[in-house]
Amino acid sequence: MRKRTLFRLAAGTATIGAATLGYASLVERNMFTVRRYDVPVLPADAEPLRVLHLSDLHMMPNQARKQRWVASLAALDPDLVVVTGDNMAHPDAVPGVLRALQPLLDYPGAFVFGSNDYTGPVLKNPFTYFLPDREYTEGVELPYEELRQVFTGAGWADLNNARTMLKAGGRQLDLVGVDDPHIDRDDYPSVAGAVSSSADLSIALTHSPEPRVLDQMAADGFGLLLAGHTHGGQVCVPGFGALVTNCGLPRSMARGLHRWPGSDSWLHVSAGLGTHPTAPIRFACPPEASILTLIPR
Repeated sequence: MRKRTLFRLAAGTATIGAATLGYASLVERNMFTVRRYDVPVLPADAEPLRVLHLSDLHMMPNQARKQRWVASLAALDPDLVVVTGDNMAHPDAVPGVLRALQPLLDYPGAFVFGSNDYTGPVLKNPFTYFLPDREYTEGVELPYEELRQVFTGAGWADLNNARTMLKAGGRQLDLVGVDDPHIDRDDYPSVAGAVSSSADLSIALTHSPEPRVLDQMAADGFGLLLAGHTHGGQVCVPGFGALVTNCGLPRSMARGLHRWPGSDSWLHVSAGLGTHPTAPIRFACPPEASILTLIPR
């Protein structure tokens, strides 16, 4: 009797595990979702401004469903499009990224790159994400300069360790960004400085939301900080949240809108639209794009 009970428990556990894995790999990772947030960063009586925040597409050439869904976001008619990196997951991904983003290139935009814009993914043990000092392993080089030319050719601002003023929605925006801190390509001191007094709004971009970078951006007065990288945890536990963020950010801030501690700045972390191709699963954390409606304080 005891053996039969143990066998049934083992069989039941295996069935639940297989069903969960099937759901995470076949269903939820394709449940593309639009998140909506109101962010109080504008002066009193200012008209709202809509920012479409995209991140972590991790595009493969054959991901037609994802490409069509992202392209459909142009119907949201944003005032500004912001992309915070990790667009590619394959050396032949640029045409797929272009198919996804082509309708959005007609809007004012800005971007920074992530590590997986420079080099492709490699097979790894997923449990190494729990190691704070794990060594970063590079894969094959990706055509990031080709992607950069696509974005800048459309008039989007390249904010990889750069700063610019940009007009969107009838407003003057002070924009700053860094190259990916996850692989130590960031150089915020080269672009640091107080927000321009002539700006109606200020936004700062980084792929990986490392606190050491976010602290500097907030100290300079940037009202909205945008990042990706975390995938929202990618695999979450209902009622508990993300297990890991793969950066210095607390688990409680792995996705969504948060007030950055010790400042007047708001941080939005996108859970992203893709997955590492060697771990194509999501659980309790569907892929997302975000519409941030900026409103008066």
